[in-house]
Amino acid sequence: MSYFFDQTIFVLRFRYLKKVSSWLKRKFWMVMGMKIGKGTFIPKLHVTWPHQVAIGHNCKIEQDVYFKFDGIWKAGPAIVIGNNVFIGANCEFNISESISIGNDCLIASGSRFIDHDHGTKLNKLMRQQPAKHGPIVIGNDVWIGCNTTVLKGVGIGDGAIIAAGAVVTKSVLPNEIWAGVPAKKIGERK
Repeated sequence: MSYFFDQTIFVLRFRYLKKVSSWLKRKFWMVMGMKIGKGTFIPKLHVTWPHQVAIGHNCKIEQDVYFKFDGIWKAGPAIVIGNNVFIGANCEFNISESISIGNDCLIASGSRFIDHDHGTKLNKLMRQQPAKHGPIVIGNDVWIGCNTTVLKGVGIGDGAIIAAGAVVTKSVLPNEIWAGVPAKKIGERK
């Protein structure tokens, strides 16, 4: 009897409760203004301005992803994610201008996308200087390894691979493989 009870609890918890919870979270974020495509699983998220986020169809997002639109209210969306995209746990999208992610991308856990930074002149406190920013554009079929940081103004071409732990400060051409801090080209997909 205990085996049957344990199996029933397991099925209820991992099949049905998770689906119901995701459905409720999905409806909540959609009411708040987020655009979410069909078949996209929504776990626990952190979002500052939900109307700034648009997520495509059939995406898999793991828990504790942070969608931070850094600024006051303005029309959106500024964070646009394509179809069939995987985003691992604890990723951060810290955006003041825009980021677009193409279809079929894989973004591993702990990755960060930051499209702005601070001024660095000596005559004024850095926190008081105007921010410099540039959009981040990620093509289709891109694989970004865990704990990668992608900075302002970077474009990553279709089919590119960014190795784990890389800090990407320059644009990456299609099908190139980059690694390191700062990231440099180490090869090409063949």
